[in-house]
Amino acid sequence: MKIELKKWSFEDKEFLIKMCNTIDRNYLSDRLPDPYTDESAEWWLNMVEENDEKNGVFREIVVDGKIAGAVSVEQKGDVYRKDSEIGYYLLQEVYSKGIMTEAVRQICEIAFEKLDILRITGMVYEPNIASKKVLERNNFLLEGVMKKAVIKNNNIYDLCIYGKVR
Repeated sequence: MKIELKKWSFEDKEFLIKMCNTIDRNYLSDRLPDPYTDESAEWWLNMVEENDEKNGVFREIVVDGKIAGAVSVEQKGDVYRKDSEIGYYLLQEVYSKGIMTEAVRQICEIAFEKLDILRITGMVYEPNIASKKVLERNNFLLEGVMKKAVIKNNNIYDLCIYGKVR
């Protein structure tokens, strides 16, 4: 299995829309529009084109030639400007194959090389064991837990804060 990170392009728009309307959103931020429309994809792809490798690294996860998910590291601002936040999702049919662990390894390498950052922060809802394992396998350390910090689908979750320092 070949796992690569590739830059997004406007040719990927239709697949991006389809993917974002089929992924499991239970542990994702509500920033991701639902439903994911043509306008959502246009906005995202334009934002990526403008910001990639300047204040973020945005990649599609390609497995054996097919897009299977997305991963990004976005630099924060103000006094947090040396920090960044990682985010990712994967199509359910390719869960539990080590794909995200490898994608996170690759994006961290790229982010530390391309961005003016000292750390990458990962924020995971407490019940999301798979995501916690992905970060831990990439040497992110659990730095703290914010109690009852997230509401998603009417569920209240603790938020696990992970960090990886350059």
